Amino acid sequence: MSNVWESIKRVFTEPNWGAYFAEWVFLSLLVYLVFRILKENNAQRLIIVYAAITFCVGVVFLFSDNFGVTEYFLFLLLISLFFLLLFSQEIKRAIWTGKRNSEPKSEATAKSAVAAKAEEYIASVVRAVQNLSKNNTGALIVLSNGNLPKEIVDSGVKLNAAISNQLIEGIFINKAPLHDGAMIIYGDKIQAAGCFLPLTQKDFPKDYGTRHRAGIGVTEVADVSTIIVSEETGIVSVVKRGEITRYADSELLKKFLHEYYWKEFNTEGKKA
Repeated sequence: MSNVWESIKRVFTEPNWGAYFAEWVFLSLLVYLVFRILKENNAQRLIIVYAAITFCVGVVFLFSDNFGVTEYFLFLLLISLFFLLLFSQEIKRAIWTGKRNSEPKSEATAKSAVAAKAEEYIASVVRAVQNLSKNNTGALIVLSNGNLPKEIVDSGVKLNAAISNQLIEGIFINKAPLHDGAMIIYGDKIQAAGCFLPLTQKDFPKDYGTRHRAGIGVTEVADVSTIIVSEETGIVSVVKRGEITRYADSELLKKFLHEYYWKEFNTEGKKA
Protein backbone atom coordinates (compact mmCIF):
# COMPACT_ATOMS: atom_id res chain seq x y z
CA MET A 1 0.00 0.00 0.00
CA SER A 2 2.93 2.31 0.59
CA ASN A 3 3.93 1.92 -3.07
CA VAL A 4 0.41 2.76 -4.16
CA TRP A 5 0.35 5.87 -1.98
CA GLU A 6 3.74 6.98 -3.31
CA SER A 7 2.52 6.56 -6.90
CA ILE A 8 -0.57 8.68 -6.26
CA LYS A 9 1.44 11.25 -4.35
CA ARG A 10 4.02 11.50 -7.13
CA VAL A 11 1.33 12.43 -9.65
CA PHE A 12 0.54 15.63 -7.75
CA THR A 13 4.04 16.54 -6.53
CA GLU A 14 6.07 16.15 -9.71
CA PRO A 15 6.51 19.21 -11.95
CA ASN A 16 4.50 17.60 -14.76
CA TRP A 17 1.35 17.00 -12.71
CA GLY A 18 -0.49 19.38 -15.04
CA ALA A 19 0.21 17.03 -17.96
CA TYR A 20 -1.14 14.13 -15.93
CA PHE A 21 -4.31 16.11 -15.26
CA ALA A 22 -4.75 16.91 -18.96
CA GLU A 23 -4.26 13.23 -19.82
CA TRP A 24 -6.91 12.21 -17.27
CA VAL A 25 -9.40 14.68 -18.73
CA PHE A 26 -8.71 13.48 -22.28
CA LEU A 27 -8.97 9.81 -21.38
CA SER A 28 -12.12 10.39 -19.33
CA LEU A 29 -13.78 11.91 -22.38
CA LEU A 30 -12.52 9.02 -24.50
CA VAL A 31 -13.90 6.43 -22.08
CA TYR A 32 -17.23 8.28 -22.00
CA LEU A 33 -17.33 8.23 -25.81
CA VAL A 34 -16.68 4.47 -25.89
CA PHE A 35 -19.46 3.78 -23.37
CA ARG A 36 -21.85 6.03 -25.31
CA ILE A 37 -21.13 4.35 -28.66
CA LEU A 38 -21.53 0.88 -27.16
CA LYS A 39 -24.79 1.82 -25.42
CA GLU A 40 -26.29 3.40 -28.56
CA ASN A 41 -25.52 0.23 -30.51
CA ASN A 42 -27.10 -2.09 -27.94
CA ALA A 43 -23.74 -3.74 -27.14
CA GLN A 44 -24.26 -4.40 -23.43
CA ARG A 45 -21.89 -7.35 -23.41
CA LEU A 46 -19.06 -5.26 -24.84
CA ILE A 47 -19.75 -2.59 -22.21
CA ILE A 48 -19.16 -5.20 -19.50
CA VAL A 49 -16.02 -6.47 -21.23
CA TYR A 50 -14.62 -2.95 -21.70
CA ALA A 51 -15.34 -1.96 -18.08
CA ALA A 52 -13.84 -5.19 -16.73
CA ILE A 53 -10.65 -4.85 -18.77
CA THR A 54 -10.23 -1.20 -17.80
CA PHE A 55 -10.74 -1.90 -14.09
CA CYS A 56 -8.65 -5.08 -13.86
CA VAL A 57 -5.68 -3.67 -15.76
CA GLY A 58 -5.89 -0.49 -13.69
CA VAL A 59 -5.60 -2.53 -10.49
CA VAL A 60 -2.62 -4.44 -11.90
CA PHE A 61 -0.85 -1.22 -12.89
CA LEU A 62 -1.62 0.37 -9.52
CA PHE A 63 0.08 -2.39 -7.54
CA SER A 64 2.92 -2.99 -9.97
CA ASP A 65 6.43 -1.61 -9.52
CA ASN A 66 7.22 -1.92 -13.22
CA PHE A 67 4.34 0.14 -14.60
CA GLY A 68 3.14 3.63 -13.82
CA VAL A 69 0.45 6.14 -14.68
CA THR A 70 1.88 6.86 -18.14
CA GLU A 71 1.80 3.19 -19.10
CA TYR A 72 -1.82 2.89 -17.95
CA PHE A 73 -2.74 5.98 -19.95
CA LEU A 74 -1.22 4.39 -23.05
CA PHE A 75 -3.03 1.09 -22.46
CA LEU A 76 -6.37 2.81 -21.90
CA LEU A 77 -5.90 4.84 -25.07
CA LEU A 78 -5.17 1.75 -27.17
CA ILE A 79 -8.02 -0.39 -25.77
CA SER A 80 -10.47 2.52 -26.23
CA LEU A 81 -9.40 3.04 -29.84
CA PHE A 82 -9.82 -0.69 -30.46
CA PHE A 83 -13.44 -0.63 -29.25
CA LEU A 84 -14.15 2.52 -31.26
CA LEU A 85 -12.83 0.87 -34.41
CA LEU A 86 -15.42 -1.89 -33.97
CA PHE A 87 -18.11 0.72 -34.55
CA SER A 88 -16.32 2.99 -37.03
CA GLN A 89 -19.32 3.09 -39.40
CA GLU A 90 -21.66 4.22 -36.61
CA ILE A 91 -19.22 6.96 -35.59
CA LYS A 92 -18.99 8.21 -39.19
CA ARG A 93 -22.77 8.24 -39.41
CA ALA A 94 -23.07 10.15 -36.12
CA ILE A 95 -20.55 12.76 -37.30
CA TRP A 96 -22.41 13.12 -40.58
CA THR A 97 -25.72 13.50 -38.78
CA GLY A 98 -24.31 16.19 -36.52
CA LYS A 99 -23.21 18.22 -39.51
CA ARG A 100 -26.34 17.86 -41.61
CA ASN A 101 -27.85 21.16 -40.42
CA SER A 102 -24.82 23.07 -41.70
CA GLU A 103 -25.06 21.65 -45.23
CA PRO A 104 -25.78 24.20 -47.97
CA LYS A 105 -29.31 24.44 -49.31
CA SER A 106 -27.99 23.49 -52.76
CA GLU A 107 -27.93 19.87 -51.58
CA ALA A 108 -31.67 19.86 -50.80
CA THR A 109 -32.52 18.53 -54.25
CA ALA A 110 -30.12 15.61 -53.92
CA LYS A 111 -31.54 14.77 -50.49
CA SER A 112 -35.07 14.87 -51.89
CA ALA A 113 -34.06 12.36 -54.56
CA VAL A 114 -32.62 10.02 -51.92
CA ALA A 115 -35.78 10.39 -49.83
CA ALA A 116 -37.91 9.56 -52.85
CA LYS A 117 -35.92 6.37 -53.48
CA ALA A 118 -36.30 5.40 -49.83
CA GLU A 119 -40.07 5.85 -50.16
CA GLU A 120 -40.01 3.46 -53.15
CA TYR A 121 -38.17 0.81 -51.11
CA ILE A 122 -40.61 1.22 -48.22
CA ALA A 123 -43.63 0.92 -50.52
CA SER A 124 -42.20 -2.22 -52.15
CA VAL A 125 -41.51 -3.95 -48.82
CA VAL A 126 -44.93 -3.03 -47.39
CA ARG A 127 -46.71 -4.24 -50.54
CA ALA A 128 -44.79 -7.54 -50.49
CA VAL A 129 -45.44 -8.15 -46.78
CA GLN A 130 -49.15 -7.44 -47.17
CA ASN A 131 -49.45 -9.86 -50.11
CA LEU A 132 -47.51 -12.54 -48.23
CA SER A 133 -49.79 -12.04 -45.23
CA LYS A 134 -52.96 -12.36 -47.32
CA ASN A 135 -51.73 -15.65 -48.76
CA ASN A 136 -50.47 -17.00 -45.41
CA THR A 137 -46.96 -17.25 -46.85
CA GLY A 138 -44.28 -17.30 -44.16
CA ALA A 139 -41.50 -14.74 -44.41
CA LEU A 140 -38.61 -13.37 -42.36
CA ILE A 141 -36.92 -10.13 -43.40
CA VAL A 142 -33.90 -8.66 -41.60
CA LEU A 143 -33.24 -4.91 -41.88
CA SER A 144 -29.48 -4.83 -41.54
CA ASN A 145 -27.12 -1.95 -40.85
CA GLY A 146 -24.01 -3.82 -41.98
CA ASN A 147 -23.19 -5.19 -38.52
CA LEU A 148 -24.51 -8.71 -39.04
CA PRO A 149 -21.90 -11.39 -38.35
CA LYS A 150 -20.31 -12.58 -41.59
CA GLU A 151 -21.30 -16.19 -40.95
CA ILE A 152 -25.00 -15.22 -41.01
CA VAL A 153 -24.73 -13.49 -44.38
CA ASP A 154 -22.59 -16.32 -45.78
CA SER A 155 -25.10 -18.95 -44.62
CA GLY A 156 -27.48 -17.92 -47.41
CA VAL A 157 -27.23 -16.99 -51.08
CA LYS A 158 -25.82 -13.54 -51.79
CA LEU A 159 -28.01 -11.56 -54.19
CA ASN A 160 -27.20 -7.83 -53.98
CA ALA A 161 -30.38 -7.27 -55.98
CA ALA A 162 -32.58 -4.20 -56.22
CA ILE A 163 -35.54 -4.15 -53.85
CA SER A 164 -38.89 -5.00 -55.47
CA ASN A 165 -42.07 -6.51 -54.10
CA GLN A 166 -42.07 -9.11 -56.90
CA LEU A 167 -38.62 -10.41 -55.93
CA ILE A 168 -39.46 -10.45 -52.21
CA GLU A 169 -42.68 -12.39 -52.81
CA GLY A 170 -40.99 -14.76 -55.25
CA ILE A 171 -38.26 -15.71 -52.78
CA PHE A 172 -40.79 -16.63 -50.07
CA ILE A 173 -43.17 -18.64 -52.26
CA ASN A 174 -43.82 -22.05 -50.68
CA LYS A 175 -41.38 -24.72 -51.86
CA ALA A 176 -39.06 -22.09 -53.36
CA PRO A 177 -35.40 -23.00 -52.63
CA LEU A 178 -34.83 -20.04 -50.29
CA HIS A 179 -38.24 -19.61 -48.65
CA ASP A 180 -37.32 -21.22 -45.31
CA GLY A 181 -34.41 -18.90 -44.56
CA ALA A 182 -34.21 -15.19 -43.80
CA MET A 183 -33.89 -12.39 -46.33
CA ILE A 184 -31.40 -9.64 -45.48
CA ILE A 185 -32.08 -6.12 -46.71
CA TYR A 186 -29.19 -3.71 -46.42
CA GLY A 187 -30.06 -0.20 -47.53
CA ASP A 188 -31.20 -0.22 -51.15
CA LYS A 189 -30.33 -3.88 -51.82
CA ILE A 190 -31.58 -7.34 -51.00
CA GLN A 191 -28.19 -8.49 -49.76
CA ALA A 192 -28.89 -12.21 -49.32
CA ALA A 193 -31.67 -14.77 -48.87
CA GLY A 194 -32.03 -18.21 -47.34
CA CYS A 195 -29.88 -17.20 -44.36
CA PHE A 196 -29.87 -19.01 -41.01
CA LEU A 197 -30.30 -16.92 -37.87
CA PRO A 198 -29.62 -17.64 -34.17
CA LEU A 199 -32.71 -18.56 -32.15
CA THR A 200 -33.74 -16.70 -29.02
CA GLN A 201 -33.39 -18.62 -25.76
CA LYS A 202 -36.14 -16.70 -24.00
CA ASP A 203 -39.54 -18.20 -23.20
CA PHE A 204 -42.30 -17.29 -25.64
CA PRO A 205 -45.80 -18.70 -26.34
CA LYS A 206 -45.95 -22.06 -28.10
CA ASP A 207 -47.36 -20.50 -31.28
CA TYR A 208 -44.00 -18.78 -31.79
CA GLY A 209 -42.31 -21.17 -34.18
CA THR A 210 -38.75 -21.31 -35.47
CA ARG A 211 -39.30 -18.33 -37.77
CA HIS A 212 -40.39 -16.10 -34.87
CA ARG A 213 -37.60 -17.34 -32.60
CA ALA A 214 -35.03 -16.62 -35.30
CA GLY A 215 -36.51 -13.18 -35.98
CA ILE A 216 -36.24 -12.32 -32.29
CA GLY A 217 -32.87 -14.01 -31.73
CA VAL A 218 -30.96 -12.09 -34.38
CA THR A 219 -32.04 -8.75 -32.85
CA GLU A 220 -30.55 -9.90 -29.53
CA VAL A 221 -27.08 -10.45 -30.99
CA ALA A 222 -26.93 -7.62 -33.54
CA ASP A 223 -28.33 -4.11 -33.90
CA VAL A 224 -30.89 -5.04 -36.56
CA SER A 225 -34.68 -5.13 -36.92
CA THR A 226 -36.88 -7.85 -38.41
CA ILE A 227 -40.27 -8.28 -40.05
CA ILE A 228 -41.99 -11.66 -39.64
CA VAL A 229 -45.01 -13.08 -41.47
CA SER A 230 -46.59 -16.14 -39.85
CA GLU A 231 -47.16 -19.05 -42.22
CA GLU A 232 -50.01 -20.41 -40.08
CA THR A 233 -52.01 -17.23 -39.44
CA GLY A 234 -50.62 -14.56 -41.77
CA ILE A 235 -50.05 -12.29 -38.76
CA VAL A 236 -47.30 -9.71 -39.35
CA SER A 237 -44.90 -8.94 -36.51
CA VAL A 238 -41.98 -6.53 -36.18
CA VAL A 239 -39.04 -6.98 -33.81
CA LYS A 240 -36.49 -4.52 -32.48
CA ARG A 241 -33.92 -5.23 -29.74
CA GLY A 242 -35.62 -8.46 -28.78
CA GLU A 243 -39.04 -6.84 -28.35
CA ILE A 244 -41.77 -8.18 -30.67
CA THR A 245 -44.88 -6.27 -31.74
CA ARG A 246 -47.62 -8.39 -33.35
CA TYR A 247 -50.49 -7.50 -35.67
CA ALA A 248 -48.49 -4.87 -37.54
CA ASP A 249 -50.67 -3.10 -40.10
CA SER A 250 -49.51 -1.07 -43.10
CA GLU A 251 -49.14 2.13 -41.08
CA LEU A 252 -46.99 0.48 -38.43
CA LEU A 253 -44.88 -1.17 -41.15
CA LYS A 254 -44.34 2.18 -42.86
CA LYS A 255 -43.31 3.81 -39.59
CA PHE A 256 -41.01 0.88 -38.80
CA LEU A 257 -39.33 1.13 -42.21
CA HIS A 258 -39.12 4.92 -42.06
CA GLU A 259 -37.15 4.66 -38.82
CA TYR A 260 -34.76 2.19 -40.48
CA TYR A 261 -34.14 4.29 -43.60
CA TRP A 262 -33.89 7.52 -41.61
CA LYS A 263 -31.25 5.92 -39.39
CA GLU A 264 -29.26 4.48 -42.29
CA PHE A 265 -29.42 7.28 -44.84
CA ASN A 266 -30.79 10.37 -43.00
CA THR A 267 -33.27 10.94 -45.79
CA GLU A 268 -35.56 12.95 -43.51
CA GLY A 269 -34.90 16.23 -41.78
CA LYS A 270 -36.24 14.69 -38.59
CA LYS A 271 -36.89 11.19 -37.32
CA ALA A 272 -40.24 9.71 -38.28
